[in-house]
Amino acid sequence: MSFLASTAPLEDELGDVLEKGLHFAGLTSDAVAARSGIPAGKLRDALDYRYDLTGPELARLAAVLKLNEVGLAALAQGAYPLPKVGALPFCLQVLSMPHGIGCANAYLVGEAGSSSAMLFDAGPDLRRMQEVWPRRCTRVSAVFLTHAETEHAGGLREIARQYAVETVFSPEALPVAGNEVVGDGREWECGELRVRAISTPGHAKAHFCYFVQSRGARQGQAVVICGDLIFAGSIGGGYFCWKTLRASARRLVDSLPANTVIAPGHGPLTTIANELKYNPFLG
Repeated sequence: MSFLASTAPLEDELGDVLEKGLHFAGLTSDAVAARSGIPAGKLRDALDYRYDLTGPELARLAAVLKLNEVGLAALAQGAYPLPKVGALPFCLQVLSMPHGIGCANAYLVGEAGSSSAMLFDAGPDLRRMQEVWPRRCTRVSAVFLTHAETEHAGGLREIARQYAVETVFSPEALPVAGNEVVGDGREWECGELRVRAISTPGHAKAHFCYFVQSRGARQGQAVVICGDLIFAGSIGGGYFCWKTLRASARRLVDSLPANTVIAPGHGPLTTIANELKYNPFLG
């Protein structure tokens, strides 16, 4: 088992989180500055990644934007807490590829010792996927897409051909052989592994997360591959609908066990328990 994304940088820093907080609150930066008693220019600097906010100012911002104050302060200090991810009853291989100033993640999930695995998301292209592809994985039993953005689906066609993938599950119809559109609550079994699709619109109109657990270890830790719904220390952008995105994130963390590993589309692994404690939008 390997967690290659454990050292990946956070997808969002304080400026990103504050900007998303404005969207969720439906407020302008000037309105938030007035309500929090922070000079408007100082807040605009923070939104532009120039940070000079004091502890009391961060506390007032958290109150106005209804964000977790502890997590917000940790982000401001560059010290957002990440959990130690324990052993899973199956193999989770993180395929972390450079994307912008951060990374985009895809995941291989299979039974321990097997050369076959399910692939969750398909990276930006085949070349970058192959650079991080484990030699032991020689067969892809199926591909599951969280959503159809390029950095998560750009390599789909080439990977499907390269590994003779018979079935590609996706939130919306795609022009690729073997494509099946998933539905909320649909389940699949692959050996000892069970996959359940969870509809989580908001970042995109058609966006799904996939909860993976071992049928032979029902009390063991599971993983949810969540695309651009939740990141360590943040959540995705509401490009379809901000309100729907936050509701989807809330519903997901409230419906799964607290020790579930969150495998995001960008940034490091985390857990539901950790994000409930620290995530500015969930804590």
